[in-house]
Amino acid sequence: MAADKITSNVISGIGDLPTAQPEEVGLSSERLARIRPAIQRYVDKQLIPGAVTLVARHGNVVHVDAIGLRDVEAGNPMTNDTIFRIMSMTKPIVSVALMMLFEEGHFLLSDPVSKWIPEFANPMVAEPVPSDEFSGLSPYRLVPADRPITIRHMLTHTTGLSATPRGMSQEEFMKIQERQSPSETIGDFVKRYATVPLNRHPGEVWDYSRATCVVGYLVELMSGMPLDEYLRERIFKPLNMPDTYFYLPVEKLDRFAACYTPDDDLRIKLIDAPTPESRFVKEPHTYFMGSGGLVSTIADYFRFDQMMLNGGELDGARILGRKTVEFMTTIHTGNLPIWLSGLWSGFGLGFAVARNIDNINTLKAEHSGPIPWSVGTYTWGGAYCTYPFVDPVEDLIGIVMTQVGPYRHLNIRQEYAGLVYQALVD
Repeated sequence: MAADKITSNVISGIGDLPTAQPEEVGLSSERLARIRPAIQRYVDKQLIPGAVTLVARHGNVVHVDAIGLRDVEAGNPMTNDTIFRIMSMTKPIVSVALMMLFEEGHFLLSDPVSKWIPEFANPMVAEPVPSDEFSGLSPYRLVPADRPITIRHMLTHTTGLSATPRGMSQEEFMKIQERQSPSETIGDFVKRYATVPLNRHPGEVWDYSRATCVVGYLVELMSGMPLDEYLRERIFKPLNMPDTYFYLPVEKLDRFAACYTPDDDLRIKLIDAPTPESRFVKEPHTYFMGSGGLVSTIADYFRFDQMMLNGGELDGARILGRKTVEFMTTIHTGNLPIWLSGLWSGFGLGFAVARNIDNINTLKAEHSGPIPWSVGTYTWGGAYCTYPFVDPVEDLIGIVMTQVGPYRHLNIRQEYAGLVYQALVD
């Protein structure tokens, strides 16, 4: 249901979320109505199967809309309560989980990860071999890292680890990442992952990696609970997020979106059907990937984002202290380039955080132009084009969810943010 059609405080498919008329919170119904045709254009071109969009301000949802199809092959329509693979939107949740343990005194951000995971002691860095010393065997040599990898490095993606490590072959790296048995745990993977050479010394660069898998394993070690249980008992239940899981129960498959990838002509083709054989459903349920394993709905993720926007509390359930939320959503990476999200951002503890407007306006073309963020807006999206942003200055949340990856040929995330901001009138 589009925002300009809302005539009561009830929007289907979002449970008991608080709602309001757009004009009551300084948004224009007429301008919010521009969202649907903009998203529909992507559907009509077969670039996405469909999407769900949400806008909220001052704690009230003013717009939720489901467009297109959840499952093109089956002809099932997208609905507000569709369940999506949220991929890297898992990272902020798992980062919050670890910071809850920080608040309980389990660790300092400056602690070396090896204090809990000995395999991370004595990390090695793959440095380029000087041309006059190159023997023709390998362009890199391993040298000891000049400092330990700390928990702060893991939370900020400044470990020196990379998605494309240069000190080993891609075949070797793929073998480390592959599950060795159906019953493998994330701890098994993390211990193998600790052997991967770093591309740079810890703290030198921002680079994307599986670091949040390590963060999730730290949650398990410090709490004494499997990550799925910890998230369920400490975050999902208190926040009333009933549709967020590492593995979707079979009885909820009727709401699970199919997942697509662009074909050679960029039109979508199916890669993961909503069946019991999907890796997001299939047993055994032992591998809880903190870097990207959750499924969720737009309503559930809104509740998580609103908790953050409220300073760590929602509906009487306090997850974090206010100062911890401020700490997490402050830039911790100085002027290091955050190449994945663009020059507009620095990085906090689990979130990209918007810098000042000068940085936003110098954003490179490949990142699809500036977005009218407020300074301090924070976000992190998922690999199948699920995308939230939280603007503390405007007290505003926007979320769009579809299921296409990779999606670098799409501008839907940036366009959606612009559509939300242009609807602000007060």
